[in-house]
Amino acid sequence: MIATAIADRFIRNIFRVTARALVVAGFLFGCISGMTQGLPTGTNSAPAYTPLDSWSFYYDHTNWTSDLGYTPVSFTNLAFSQLGNFASLVVDTNVPAWLQYHVYENDGSTNFSPSAGTVMFWFAPGSWSGTNAGGTGPGEYGRLFEAGAFTTNSSLGWWSIYVDPAGANLYFSTQTNDLSGYVYTYLAAPISWTTNYFHFIALTYSATNTALYLDGVLATNGTPLAVYPGPNALTNGFFIGSDSSGVYQAHGLFNSITTYNVPMDAGTIQQIFQSDYIYYMMNPLNTVMETFFSASSSPDFTATTYSAITGAGNLQWVGSVTPIYEANANQVWITNVTATATNGGTENVTFTIQGGQPGYYYDVFATGALESPLANALWFWMGQGNSGNTYTLPITSHNAFLILGTPQDSNGDGVTDAFSRLVANIDPNTAQSDAYGVPYAWYVQNGLNVLSALLDPDQDGLANYQEYLYGTRPQVSEGFAVWTTTVSYSSIP
Repeated sequence: MIATAIADRFIRNIFRVTARALVVAGFLFGCISGMTQGLPTGTNSAPAYTPLDSWSFYYDHTNWTSDLGYTPVSFTNLAFSQLGNFASLVVDTNVPAWLQYHVYENDGSTNFSPSAGTVMFWFAPGSWSGTNAGGTGPGEYGRLFEAGAFTTNSSLGWWSIYVDPAGANLYFSTQTNDLSGYVYTYLAAPISWTTNYFHFIALTYSATNTALYLDGVLATNGTPLAVYPGPNALTNGFFIGSDSSGVYQAHGLFNSITTYNVPMDAGTIQQIFQSDYIYYMMNPLNTVMETFFSASSSPDFTATTYSAITGAGNLQWVGSVTPIYEANANQVWITNVTATATNGGTENVTFTIQGGQPGYYYDVFATGALESPLANALWFWMGQGNSGNTYTLPITSHNAFLILGTPQDSNGDGVTDAFSRLVANIDPNTAQSDAYGVPYAWYVQNGLNVLSALLDPDQDGLANYQEYLYGTRPQVSEGFAVWTTTVSYSSIP
């Protein structure tokens, strides 16, 4: 999961693109500093980051055992959801609910390090009644991850990642058992989260620094960790999704929780976010998250050659203007850009495509955070448009960068070079299929990652590569049959 970091990720190189098919006709929407915070400056090798434990909830959402096989101390009133990475813990009730684990197991293993380490997980609000702009948040100080317990006189010891009742801020605070009643709050970051939309949260902490990363990007640095619960408080373990009473619930969904005993570097955190994010996008149930994800392919346009991804997608045609054509069909740009806020919290970005040649359809890609080189960012296909036409694109993110791709398809596999580089992350000049003989274009057409041959997103018993071989649909469960021999041939000598 943890890959080697790309060394050259400086924003000053953002426009150095060697791919001929990528035409930088970009539009920077929002605050550039907000998009470039937390760009990795290096990473440790993967062996340096060995998890203490992790909780994916995929294999056991009845007894809630950890991925290393450790059972919880206690739990009550929990639920399971296939949202997220197809498996999420749900702590969201109007009665007490909790999930409690040991900090220290009987065999000497440690599940959580309160003094120095990293805690990371995916979380989506549940019954928050929408975003904090128009909703009420969890309605209480909802605990996401907590050890010990908050007391007004700091008589026990406390360690907590939590949100305020309005769902407007995320905090990291601790107490010791000094009877002073003092709460050490190391950092706070504003949030604006939508029900069932998953966000990646990573907290690093030590005696020298604390840092909070949201969706792979550094949100804020904090003061060094000063105090944390002692052995007496830690005998009560730690809790996911609530406090020890089960009253102060996060009212949301949790997935892929992982703990470490060392602070992780920014580059690796960003890589984990980018590698995990595609699986949340692959889940067709995550309809809220798909708002800013890939547009649906549609037969609006007729291509002269085979094209796996085509159509207007999310682009809404506004009208035509006098076209400005170029001799080279690849010389194309975006112009006349405006952005208008809507009552629903989205932004309508309107722009015109100019340049190129008539009859060509140009892909529009979007990302919420720039990388260098450009192909390292998490890009999404928004749709296709013609030169001399104006389009409106609804965007939920407050940061967006748009770029155009040309119809160039070097290997003739039906996937443009731009789509290959930005979205599919494959080399457009070499292999057209994977080791199982599945064309990359097939993955793209079905909304799958090209590295997902062995996955089974529709859970019908067939891996993606088998769906291709059998001619079935990988995102639709079509069932499977089991055959046995007759009674007289039921065994083999």
